[in-house]
Amino acid sequence: MAATPAWPPKSAPRLFVDAALSQGMMHEIDGQQAHYLSRVMRVKPGDAVILCDDETGEWAARVTEAGKRSVTVEVADHLRPRESVPPLTLCAALLKKPRFDLVLEKATELGVARIRPVITRRCVADALNMDRARQIVTEAAEQCARTALPAIDQPVTLDAVLRDWDGTALFFADESRSAPPAAQAFAKVPRAAALLIGPEGGFDDAEREGIRAHPAAIPVALGPRILRGETAAIAAMALWMGIAGDWR
Repeated sequence: MAATPAWPPKSAPRLFVDAALSQGMMHEIDGQQAHYLSRVMRVKPGDAVILCDDETGEWAARVTEAGKRSVTVEVADHLRPRESVPPLTLCAALLKKPRFDLVLEKATELGVARIRPVITRRCVADALNMDRARQIVTEAAEQCARTALPAIDQPVTLDAVLRDWDGTALFFADESRSAPPAAQAFAKVPRAAALLIGPEGGFDDAEREGIRAHPAAIPVALGPRILRGETAAIAAMALWMGIAGDWR
């Protein structure tokens, strides 16, 4: 007797949608997502699609109509609730576009709750295409099977970040030899935290003094080598997730 195929199959495409989902509802997918489903994945009526709404979690849906410009699905089974997101914010200085794209993608994969782009004196960029940034994190979340999207803020200056800070522990990557190892510092603060990562060339002396003077700031060292901005961000996020996040 042939085994019953798994539902939904592991190969089913995954998409985040704007609508709040519920069992039995019909949902129409259009635009680039419809193009992806119909032209790339070549779905047909009866095929499975995995949907996430960033509110209720993950759902299995069944395609009922598959056209060139729109795909209609019926939401069937609630697979998982929205995940519990570790309370980590990444405050990363803007980098050149390809490198900051990588930061956005890996921050999503690593599970951060919020991304706050920061403008510092040595930044080579001072703006961020927010629509493109949201597309990058959405596609990254779909790839790594997240059921929650990280929030992305508009870029702000470092002065504004420090002035309006809410008191959350703010770990900043300090290139000075006097900073304690990041792993040691992360282990001492097992609660909500933020990582402040500088641009290529690091924070200038005045910025570093201003950060150090902030009551929430905790300087940390990320090893004996000088890291690029994107490498420092990825390394710090992974280390925090292993020590204080949801990798434990």
